[in-house]
Amino acid sequence: MRGVAKQHIFLLGDEPGVREVAKRILEGAGIKVTCFADPTTCLVRLRSQHCHLLITDLKMPGMDGIELSMKVKRLAPWIPVLMISGYGDIPTAVRAIRAGVVDFIEKPLDKTMFMRKVESILPTDGFTDPDLGKPSTPAETNVLRLALDGKSSKEIAKLLHRSTRTVDGHRSNLMRKLDIDNPIDLAKRVAAMELIDMTGKLDPGE
Repeated sequence: MRGVAKQHIFLLGDEPGVREVAKRILEGAGIKVTCFADPTTCLVRLRSQHCHLLITDLKMPGMDGIELSMKVKRLAPWIPVLMISGYGDIPTAVRAIRAGVVDFIEKPLDKTMFMRKVESILPTDGFTDPDLGKPSTPAETNVLRLALDGKSSKEIAKLLHRSTRTVDGHRSNLMRKLDIDNPIDLAKRVAAMELIDMTGKLDPGE
């Protein structure tokens, strides 16, 4: 399937039958699938594990797919969201797009249409940075706190008793994990995601 077999998808929905159908279709294409029955568990997993696509049902108890998508965009904005809906209407579609959903698929799932949408969203060049989406380490978080305070790499290195090269390495790792290429975007992304607790103490861990 055009290289999508190397990808990992998170599949969320409270209906076991829908999850099983979607999982069977995706695994038939060689895609790794991790299933979740509730949004909270899925969000917790996203904090520690990377996926290439999140597929979620629209209607779920407690938190619907649109609210979930808004939380995902704050937590992991690089992850695209495909929404499964039992019905389609324009107001719902508008709300979903504003929440960051990239596409819809209606129930019952049609295998051909479903895989066509999945393929159009997933990266197909066979390469994804393995660090993308990983949580920051304590050392990286310390560097980030100081960088956001306006400290240079040399100043940070002195404060943390590390070499300038090590500090620059931590900065580079953070930018790869967040899929950004300049410090200004890094600061904006951190603020949006609430990645760090600015009241926390520095951890000297490497």
